[in-house]
Amino acid sequence: MRLIGMMDSPYVRRVAVSLKLLDLPFRHEPVSVFREYDRFAAINPVVKAPTLVTEAGTVLMDSGLMLEYAERLAGPGRSLVPADPARFERSLRLTGLALAACEKTVSIVYEKNQRPEEKQHEPWLARVRGQMFAAYGALEDEMGDPGAWLTGEHPMQADVAVAVAWRFTHHVLKDLDWPRRHPRLEAFSARAEVLPAFAATPLG
Repeated sequence: MRLIGMMDSPYVRRVAVSLKLLDLPFRHEPVSVFREYDRFAAINPVVKAPTLVTEAGTVLMDSGLMLEYAERLAGPGRSLVPADPARFERSLRLTGLALAACEKTVSIVYEKNQRPEEKQHEPWLARVRGQMFAAYGALEDEMGDPGAWLTGEHPMQADVAVAVAWRFTHHVLKDLDWPRRHPRLEAFSARAEVLPAFAATPLG
């Protein structure tokens, strides 16, 4: 398999870390949708990161769909999705909050970096920041035993989504003093980032 996209994207990194936790071999190709548009378009005309090219040559888009595909390929006992219904429900909630936080962070970054300053709309930015803070506030409240993972005895999909989202926002919005705002999320992220699958897949 080939995973196309830059690791400064939380969605690309989420897939890469998950594939490593599932012990699925892949080749990462760090192609930028901005700086290497034509090269990316030759692989996927939609130019959407991440892009996953399967062994059969099928081009997949959307990190959630890629992870659904990866789950089908994983061997017995390798799933990152809880089998227990209550844990599965919790996994969906935590993953949804993490992805919402990612989405709002990306919106802020695009508004700040892609629009001229005179065209940036502060009321809209304030609304998006509020949504991002609400997502991380809810995740902070969901953090339980500091020595446990979120939905199982080992890191699973919710852990990957939350840790990747937190590190991404922390990295691109450095001026918001994240450790003070959300100390439990910060501690959770630090514990996840030293795991081999994360450490071998650094952000950016």
